[in-house]
Amino acid sequence: MTAKPPLDILLCAPRGFCAGVVRAIDAVEKALALHGAPVFVRHEIVHNKYVVESLKRKGAVFVAELSEVPDASRPVIFSAHGVPKSVPAQAQARNLFHIDATCPLVTKVHREAEVHHKRGRHILLVGHAGHPEVIGTMGQLPDGAITLIETLDDVAKLTPPEGKELAYVTQTTLSVDDTREIVQALQARFPALIAPHKEDICYATTNRQEAVKRVAPLVDGLIVVGSPNSSNSQRLREVAERAGCPVSRLVLRTNEIDWSLFGDIRRLGITAGASAPEVLVEEIIEAFAERYEVTVETVSTADESVFFPLPRELREPTPTAAE
Repeated sequence: MTAKPPLDILLCAPRGFCAGVVRAIDAVEKALALHGAPVFVRHEIVHNKYVVESLKRKGAVFVAELSEVPDASRPVIFSAHGVPKSVPAQAQARNLFHIDATCPLVTKVHREAEVHHKRGRHILLVGHAGHPEVIGTMGQLPDGAITLIETLDDVAKLTPPEGKELAYVTQTTLSVDDTREIVQALQARFPALIAPHKEDICYATTNRQEAVKRVAPLVDGLIVVGSPNSSNSQRLREVAERAGCPVSRLVLRTNEIDWSLFGDIRRLGITAGASAPEVLVEEIIEAFAERYEVTVETVSTADESVFFPLPRELREPTPTAAE
């Protein structure tokens, strides 16, 4: 029997689930435990096919729009990415029992945008068109109140409304470096531009990108475990590429690994997007262990202890002193 070649795996930490994703998945599972199946979920609760399929098996029904919810007595959960204001308004009009699982860090961006609008400012949103988070943020305010900025080209072409102060907010799952470039270009054009009090890109996105930057130059290839529609997972792959990793790929399951790309490597980096469960990381490591003599080392750049409580409607009542 031929001896397997050696392979060092450098496992990025932090990786995988963030506090907002844990809260959103827990919200669906808690709603199922409290109310039974079906529980309806508007859009994918998080951008991960494996997570969505496992929740479907437990009784969650995913719908694109509230009009697809046939039974007004069943709970409806809004995804972690946030929704336009029109969505809870529709839910109220139909008397739906709705639970908002929007990540609190996305809600923070919504509140910032609302405050700027109340103060008469025009808002620039740095983000990707069509992403549910961007649709949700733009939907907090009337049409025309927010201008989406995707590229440096958009900055150059921007003609903001006259006589209004400008402020910016950002999508929470962007590339830290790309966003910095765009914000610097905006500040160069509009020196009075008002910035967020605290960075909008979330702690988890930043931490996962920092870990990849540390590992990428040390390995022959890097795998990001995640779904193709996950913004933060796509950004991790791009960060690895920029940091000098010869091969970086986004992979959800082992059947997506292109062994022609990863056949002769000696050092492999692995990370996972914020909506990818650790079980998928373990599955990828096992696939490499079948072909290589694997050693695994964790490279950690930050400790995460962030926790978000469940939406109010799903919390257990606190026992009183008399009970």
